[in-house]
Amino acid sequence: MKHSVWQFLVVSSVLVASLGAETRPQYGGTVRVAMREELTSLDPADGTQADSFARRNLTTLMFDTLVSVTENGRLRPALAISWQASGNQAWKIQLRRGVKFHDGSSLTAEVVAASLRTANPSWNISAEGDAVVVDPGTADPELLTKLALPRNAIVQRDSANTLSGTGPFRTVDWQPGKKLTLAANEDCWRGRAFVDVLEIEMGRSYRDQIASLDLGKADLIEVAPEQVHRASMDGRRLASSSPVELMALVFSREASSPDEKLLREALALSIDRNSMRSVLLQGAGQPSGGILPTWMSGYGFVFSVDADLAKARHDREQVRAMPAWTLGYDGSDAVARLVAERIALNARDAGLALQTSSAATTDLRLMRIPLSSADPWIALADVAGMVGAPLSRKAGPVEDLYATEQSLMTTQKIIPLFHLPVSYASSGALKSWTVRPDGDWDLADAWLGSKQP
Repeated sequence: MKHSVWQFLVVSSVLVASLGAETRPQYGGTVRVAMREELTSLDPADGTQADSFARRNLTTLMFDTLVSVTENGRLRPALAISWQASGNQAWKIQLRRGVKFHDGSSLTAEVVAASLRTANPSWNISAEGDAVVVDPGTADPELLTKLALPRNAIVQRDSANTLSGTGPFRTVDWQPGKKLTLAANEDCWRGRAFVDVLEIEMGRSYRDQIASLDLGKADLIEVAPEQVHRASMDGRRLASSSPVELMALVFSREASSPDEKLLREALALSIDRNSMRSVLLQGAGQPSGGILPTWMSGYGFVFSVDADLAKARHDREQVRAMPAWTLGYDGSDAVARLVAERIALNARDAGLALQTSSAATTDLRLMRIPLSSADPWIALADVAGMVGAPLSRKAGPVEDLYATEQSLMTTQKIIPLFHLPVSYASSGALKSWTVRPDGDWDLADAWLGSKQP
């Protein structure tokens, strides 16, 4: 009897030890990531390359910002350890000491100032000892939050424009538009990443990514919003952000007459968002009549999303001549094509002439706009800048935010359609990776274990 009890205790101890080892983070291994985007530059300040979630995620792997923002919107130190107001509009930011770039050079105020000037040429930025003074030129209550954006990541640039960061991973091999290989930064100021290597393949369709995951050739992939329900039914390990991508119609120019404004209003009223969400997007996302999602602004629900075909026809009938509009969409995005075609059908039901096209130049365009920040003021200002609409800003409480968004909507440059989440699927071996509400994923603390959940 004692012998049996002893055997049981030995076996139990082995099992407990094995389970504990599996649930503890482990160093080593290669994580394989696939994405659709074909990035041609890794420079966070490269304004020739459109903002995207893929670009942001790669930036945060290699580079750090002065401050970061928690999920509840609070600022916390990163490369900066403290900050204080300096005058009416400037901030003095004290830097962390002992931080090294991937090339072995030290983080200095001069390098930080040069990096921020590259990203923000209109700002006045100077070095003062171990601190930098940032003066945006006008009072900006969101300045510190803007410094947390990936585009303001701190980069060391040499004479050959080689980039070096302070992030958890350093570049080993870079084939623009095709593949990026990163290795763990052994001297990272916030500690070494668990994973040894990240291999990131670009230009992979959603279908190819799913196949790679199923064949064990990828550990982390993107999932299209309309595929999330099917992926969940198939038992895949999914993670999604809050709705952070705005799908909208954007006109190429301002409305030139009252008649054109009526026609744009008729188009907005003709669109059946609820039907498109149910059928084309397979229930993904949220229909939206506003630019900011409700989780960000608190009032997004007040913008109507219901089609009103009778009112759309009435507006159309007030205009004698109807121009033949062209609606552009991304030809590589199958769902965008379907949405554009459905919008054209809705428009025709209202008596509007709308022809879809994958050409680069059109009268209006169906766009996917990644909201740049969880801060509503920053997100709204960046959307306004992207669509070329003026923003009459009144920084203050939510009533001012609503009034500012309403003023942007009255320009009729943009017709919001949906707010979509960003979703990813991972292999069973990838542990402890997370997706933030703003769509960014974090692989700095990820590690590889067994394929069991």
